[in-house]
Amino acid sequence: MHYYIRNVCSHELFLTLPAINKSVMKVIVDNKIPFIKEAIEKIADEVVYAPGKDFTPSLVRDADALIIRTRTRCNRELLEGSKVKFIATATIGFDHIDAEYCREAGITWTNAPGCNSASVAQYLQSTLLLTELLKGKKLSEMAIGIVGVGNVGSKVAEVARELGMRVLLNDLPREDEEGSAGFSSLQFLAEKCDVLTFHVPLYKEGKYKTLHLADQSFFRSLKRSPIIINTSRGEVIETNALLEALKNGLISDAVIDVWENEPDINLTLLNKVFIGTPHIAGYSADGKANATRMSLDSLCQHFDIQADYRIVPPEPENPMITATTETEAYLQMYDPRRDSEALKQHPELFEKLRGDYPLRREKTAFRVVIS
Repeated sequence: MHYYIRNVCSHELFLTLPAINKSVMKVIVDNKIPFIKEAIEKIADEVVYAPGKDFTPSLVRDADALIIRTRTRCNRELLEGSKVKFIATATIGFDHIDAEYCREAGITWTNAPGCNSASVAQYLQSTLLLTELLKGKKLSEMAIGIVGVGNVGSKVAEVARELGMRVLLNDLPREDEEGSAGFSSLQFLAEKCDVLTFHVPLYKEGKYKTLHLADQSFFRSLKRSPIIINTSRGEVIETNALLEALKNGLISDAVIDVWENEPDINLTLLNKVFIGTPHIAGYSADGKANATRMSLDSLCQHFDIQADYRIVPPEPENPMITATTETEAYLQMYDPRRDSEALKQHPELFEKLRGDYPLRREKTAFRVVIS
């Protein structure tokens, strides 16, 4: 069983409820979740912080709740015999949670849909602007195909339209629910688009399977040697097929933020991509604050706790941006080349670069002067 908490995200994020009514509760928290310490310690009697990959059956056995990220696999092996009744993942993705086992065990879980959608859109915007700046391409003459048009894909579509691009959308679940108007087949995108960007959940089977959605057959169907961008899940693209497509010119470039077998990523692929980053496209301070707040809201709702806490992202170091062009201004806010260069220089530090990432702010935190 799971449910979604859909809150409106703002520049300053906070929840204020009448009073603190703290129940006797033990919560295990991933120690890389930001902005959580003060708030969770108002809510729970005992809080244990641990690296996500170090959650063990003995650690969680007497916990009432877990607040995690994608590095913690919540399955029978971890949870059987524990007291855990609630899991909040401070992420959009939830393929690290065994939903069927949680249902059997009576464990409620929640994710944080849309929490970092603006952050991923910022990543895409800067990447597209770099493509125009460094690759001699005119975005206004290009078509972009967006595969997966949920919270993130919809924001990316807005950014692409603002950049003057022709936008084509593919989303099979939405098309089945809403009708075909406004949506195109993946094959149509493969034939018509100069950029293809993936924003789908990872489904390993079923009608909407996305595991290796971009495989050898997909790449061979491409007609315009597009740029491939993946900020969804690494397993959505088959690594060897992507390498072959780069080698044979079936695609012109790749921007990869998510990888198969993280953190042991394919170094050949890393060295061939235009931009390669350590799964940080959604890592803005704003997105992280959203995810933390949504996780705490869900925890309080599940256990019927009243709490009073405030989560505010830190101000940017330089909130005033002066630039000669909008492109320059946006790249001052965020330039993915820095993250790409850091990973290419030290791929063995993938987890550290991701875990200790200096959270950036989104554009609403800045005042821009074009001179």
